[in-house]
Amino acid sequence: MKIIKFEDLIAWQKSQDLAVVIYNEFDQLRDFSFRDQVRRAVVSISNNVAEGFDRSSKADFVRFLYIALASCSELKSMLYLAERLNYISAEIRIDFIGRASEISRILTGLIKSLK
Repeated sequence: MKIIKFEDLIAWQKSQDLAVVIYNEFDQLRDFSFRDQVRRAVVSISNNVAEGFDRSSKADFVRFLYIALASCSELKSMLYLAERLNYISAEIRIDFIGRASEISRILTGLIKSLK
């Protein structure tokens, strides 16, 4: 199946799903700076996948996929910190890290397929 729009990419779909759960989980957090940063990190994943997809070359797409991958790592780091700060439980952190790790694996596979 040929991918003709970024919405067809599993990496984009799963990162959008993760963004929704992150937004909901941190919605009531009163540490506004932390809340905003974790939200920016998770939104950056799908946005970079989308933006890179519509660039003019594979090299540009790969560059944006690497940015999405880095945002995924930033999100994971923040989730570990969120647990340490008692903003989320260990169970929630494990679930969210698992989802982020799956997205990282998908992004890495997509990068390899484009090189």
